[in-house]
Amino acid sequence: MTAAASVVRYEGFTVSNHPENPRVQVVTLDKAIIDRFEKISTKWNVQALEYKPFNRFAVADALDKCCEYQLGKFLVGTMEERDTGAFLLEGDEAAKKALVDSEEQRDSFVKLSTAISHLIGLPNFDAMYGKYYARFTVTNDDNSDSYLRQAHRRMELHNDGTYVNERTDFVLMMKMAEENMEMGDSLLLHVDDWQELDKFYNHPLARQDIRWSAPPSKNVGYSIEHPVFFEEDKNGKPHMLFIDQFAQPENTQQGLYLYEMGESLESDKNCSNISVNVGSMLVIQNHCWLHGRDKFVAHPGLKRELLRQRGHFTR
Repeated sequence: MTAAASVVRYEGFTVSNHPENPRVQVVTLDKAIIDRFEKISTKWNVQALEYKPFNRFAVADALDKCCEYQLGKFLVGTMEERDTGAFLLEGDEAAKKALVDSEEQRDSFVKLSTAISHLIGLPNFDAMYGKYYARFTVTNDDNSDSYLRQAHRRMELHNDGTYVNERTDFVLMMKMAEENMEMGDSLLLHVDDWQELDKFYNHPLARQDIRWSAPPSKNVGYSIEHPVFFEEDKNGKPHMLFIDQFAQPENTQQGLYLYEMGESLESDKNCSNISVNVGSMLVIQNHCWLHGRDKFVAHPGLKRELLRQRGHFTR
């Protein structure tokens, strides 16, 4: 391992701090590694990954082996470290130039994202899509029952997994394709950088159960209860589970606490805009980071396809 300036070189990839937020680690894979992985992974098509879960671990091992088993170790370490807990993974410039807008290319993205998610943990079943991952498209016009697909408004900062009864330690978001896009960056705020954290963490309602439920499109037919600050990490620092859309306050005190929290998060000056290119993925420790999405500039041909995986750590 060698370092030149702020870039650290590993076997098959480099690491640097993101210019918009140094907590986010930018992991850049060499084109030679991506080409080698794609050649090896031709033995598994996407259906083989969907039908046989153990194939997903074989795909992950194939990618890690291409990097002399340095990639998985680095990614796990990054996710376990509270001060980072996020990475943007992308190909180098040669790899970006070689991308082709095709279904074959998008299948390769599914394989790569599967390898990454299984190096850091295990994806949960995504009820919205009916697989261990979800693919969905944002267009100029949409009548969705949540803000996920609504292009012309900001999707506010939140944690995933607030309304399901399974642990959601990480979120992986990959850009599969886009057309006529302007703006729409990912938004990130680390819990420890939230300027009013102490105000809400020390509030009498911080550890009181609140009910959470999702709209029909999420295909989750139950509600659950948990506090916003549902646990502390090994160093006694807070982990969060908050989303403004799906909270169901039962009294004025809960309603105002959640309203003021949402207003505080949205006005925080430490929120970062992170641009994600086609073929790149942003992966975050879900309980240490809040994420959202900036609004898009309207265009009749606006289209963005995204892939999502959400899961739990297994180490």
